[in-house]
Amino acid sequence: MLKEIMVVTGGAGFIGSHLSEKLLSLGYTVRIIDNMSQGKKEYIPDGAEFYQGDILDKELLRKVFSGAKGVFHVAAMSKVAPSIDKIEYCTEQNVMGTLNVLIVAKECEVEKVIYSSSSSYYGNHKAPQREDMLPNPLNPYALSKYVGEQYCELYTILYGLPTLSLRYFNVYGNRQPSEGAYALVLGIFLKNLQEGKTLTIHGNGSQRRDFVHVSDVVDANIAAFNSDAQGMVLNVGSGKNISVQELADLISSDQTYEPRRLGDAEITLADIHKAREVIGWEARVSIEDGIQSMIDDVVKSSSQE
Repeated sequence: MLKEIMVVTGGAGFIGSHLSEKLLSLGYTVRIIDNMSQGKKEYIPDGAEFYQGDILDKELLRKVFSGAKGVFHVAAMSKVAPSIDKIEYCTEQNVMGTLNVLIVAKECEVEKVIYSSSSSYYGNHKAPQREDMLPNPLNPYALSKYVGEQYCELYTILYGLPTLSLRYFNVYGNRQPSEGAYALVLGIFLKNLQEGKTLTIHGNGSQRRDFVHVSDVVDANIAAFNSDAQGMVLNVGSGKNISVQELADLISSDQTYEPRRLGDAEITLADIHKAREVIGWEARVSIEDGIQSMIDDVVKSSSQE
């Protein structure tokens, strides 16, 4: 009996590679498509079928999606700062790319598409943020991910393609970007710790973030696929948050401050009641345990050098 096929777009990236590993461990055949703009060859798990290319290429998508049971659409031009400087590229990748994924998934009769969306949808809405709040995008990235949600919902309503959108809060864990325009604050802090450098805090550090471990995000994707839920959006966060200053204090007292970045939200905090009720998911890795584990890894690797 042939194994069922799952596709992960962006499967050579941070979240996508962890998801691909998990799907392989569950016995699926996994196909990865990634243009390698943010992905890395060493992140592609052994046993996965890899197709290097762009989600703007429909012919390649048809080849990758052929016979697939499900598609996990993780590929995106991600993060706030790059989207402000590259708004056209952001729109192409996140809006047209997502539309292409849906068009081809429908053609190939894929059973369900799980879309990786973003808590940037909420902008500066008061915490905790709930799925029924109106959109408040503060940057092109946030807007583009929201438009992707709308296309997913539309494809479910108009064409009967089951979709489910997951609004990720601040995902962290092994392989998270730690340098360049796509770096995440925790990754940058840990890299600075490893290199003995000063931690740079943008603003006064009062911004609060809901960090959710990548292993929990992977579990949310699989729970979403296995559920009967479709045509809706679910928050994927820990339901707790921590200030950037508190985060820095956990890592190092060697700190400096720079002006706050344009387009940053003040507070992110997920209300996860809906995900708990609809797909039976909630985060298991606490912020404290997850961050301490990563600090321990940095200290361990530094001592071995």
